[in-house]
Amino acid sequence: MIKRSLTLTRKRALLGILFILPWLLGFLFLYASPFIQSVRFSFSELKVAPSGYGLSFIGLDNYHNALRVDPNFNRILTESVSAMAYNVPMILFFSLFAATLLNSKFRGRALARAVFFLPVILASGAIAEAQSAGLIQLTGSSQIAQELGEQQNGFDPMILANMLGNGGIPVWFIEYIVTAVNRIYEIIRGSGVQILIFLAALQSVPTTMYEVAKMEGATAYESFWKITFPMVSPLILTNVIYTIIDSFADSQVTQYIYETAFTSQNFGLSAAMAWMYTLVVSLILVVVGFFISRRVFYYN
Repeated sequence: MIKRSLTLTRKRALLGILFILPWLLGFLFLYASPFIQSVRFSFSELKVAPSGYGLSFIGLDNYHNALRVDPNFNRILTESVSAMAYNVPMILFFSLFAATLLNSKFRGRALARAVFFLPVILASGAIAEAQSAGLIQLTGSSQIAQELGEQQNGFDPMILANMLGNGGIPVWFIEYIVTAVNRIYEIIRGSGVQILIFLAALQSVPTTMYEVAKMEGATAYESFWKITFPMVSPLILTNVIYTIIDSFADSQVTQYIYETAFTSQNFGLSAAMAWMYTLVVSLILVVVGFFISRRVFYYN
């Protein structure tokens, strides 16, 4: 009997299946039933009774009410998508820039990496719940903070705007940069995981490539665009998808859907909103993933 060894393609396919197997089992046993139930809710009117709840099929009425009757859903969804499109490039640029700096050798590098990841821990759900419950206090009095902010001489964005304007930079790009500078804390807070992913990608780049480029007379700028950027491009796609999902995870849309369900007690309408919201996010991910994946360089 002749034994056939697995090809490299099949081995990678099996490895991919093993990688997603925990998620697949968790989805089948934990999320499949609520997934199907939410679809039923979106096409039904749910009435809560002491003995349970009852469903009456109403077709697409919930979707019609969400899009044409509800005065806030379309506006909030549009604002969330616009904010996502505005924030993702900022976070990605800062994450790659910070990861490149943290990948260089200097004293206190481990401490610097921890400092950049600290906002992710402080913004976690456990810390937020503990702060809201009064168990910890991360911020002081808002009045004192405002007084201190008025006393100190902060950064004047007009200085940066005038400097970029004198350099012939377009007005729309100047507004984008000034907004990014004014929101630097929000960008840092949303960049911790992306910095770690980019840092792992940078550490996987073979040092021999940089040595050969240096021997050939390449500058640091040329090495970055010819070696570093192509080698980390697969993780750029990963970070784009992660950042898009993360920007929607705690957006105004999710809060509005939650309020519609548990404050207004309109579970059918909230399920329809959730599914439309999911379809919009999925469509954005498919379009962005399609265009970025065509420019990704995979090193084999």
